[in-house]
Amino acid sequence: MGSIRLKNIKVFAYHGCLDEEGRIGSDYRVDLKVQGDLSRSAKTDLLKDTIDYVHLNKIVKEEMAIRSKLLETVAERILDRVMNELLIVQKVTVDVSKINPPIGGNVEMVTVRRSKSR
Repeated sequence: MGSIRLKNIKVFAYHGCLDEEGRIGSDYRVDLKVQGDLSRSAKTDLLKDTIDYVHLNKIVKEEMAIRSKLLETVAERILDRVMNELLIVQKVTVDVSKINPPIGGNVEMVTVRRSKSR
């Protein structure tokens, strides 16, 4: 078993329950960790035998572009696509963070973490 992490994927998106969030958008950070058997790719040195982090980044960016009210919903869509499109992945964990959330206080970010396993 091995893992691949994509840290601090920066995205501008329009998530949130407030109408204003849907109009002006805000900055988000996504962190993704996937686990799977990387022993074959370690021996073959072939992209087809590993978990392609370019594909992972594409999934994150595409799902973040679809407006949702809740970060939980965005996280679930990312998990589902990773598990459906990358069969080598055995477990995936995603953190979706809203930077400077509009919650009436000095909060750097709020984060939702979700995981899924086969």
